[in-house]
Amino acid sequence: MFLLRYIVILLIPVLAYIGLRKLAIRYSLNQKQFNLLLLLATMLTLIVVLILLGRISPTFIIAPIMVAGTFLLRNLPLLFRLLPLWNMFRTKTRTAYGSSGAQDSSSIRTRFLHMTLKHESADMDGQVLEGQFAGQSLSQLSLEQLLTLANECRQDADSLQVLEAYLDRSHGQWRENNGAYEEQGGSESRSASEAAMDRRTALEILGLSDDAGKDDIVQAHRRLMQKMHPDRGGSDFLAKKINEARDYLLE
Repeated sequence: MFLLRYIVILLIPVLAYIGLRKLAIRYSLNQKQFNLLLLLATMLTLIVVLILLGRISPTFIIAPIMVAGTFLLRNLPLLFRLLPLWNMFRTKTRTAYGSSGAQDSSSIRTRFLHMTLKHESADMDGQVLEGQFAGQSLSQLSLEQLLTLANECRQDADSLQVLEAYLDRSHGQWRENNGAYEEQGGSESRSASEAAMDRRTALEILGLSDDAGKDDIVQAHRRLMQKMHPDRGGSDFLAKKINEARDYLLE
């Protein structure tokens, strides 16, 4: 019985930390929120351990729980009214939890471009890697220069589609106002082959670190699709890449 009690005492903090980690991923807690939750859980775990060791009476924790329960029951309607505000705050809070949690940006590297998507603002930008505009950011280029770059990118399918996705977001009516480009075939003239997905590329697309788990992958995919789905102003190509990255990592 004595040994069993100490085994339980050792398991409590381990199980508490695992539970906190899953909560942080599930609800996209930022680092500050997670640290606060960890502090509260540590205090509660310490109290439970002291009760199991017989150092303090169980009433020490039961009494505050009863008081808190009574308060919650009396103010339940108010809490329900405040819940939408909490959800709005949570969705606008930048995710910054843990080493395996999602980062604040995703990236796609092709032959001509290294594109970056900011998760919080959904802003896209990219660095030109090859051609006459090498070393410059897409945001520094005029529409005329971007179309010149698009013609260069016709040599690489992924580069062309990524650039067209950027143009769709940054210059909404560029296709209608540049018939000459469309007459050349636009992205229809791209090569049939596209870059194969690998783990490094998939992690970059979803903005994840190498130790990301299944929950991290699912949450990152859901968060990106909310911003990059074609129905929400995204592009078919980027949505396809996001889905490919998720499928590759889950497989």
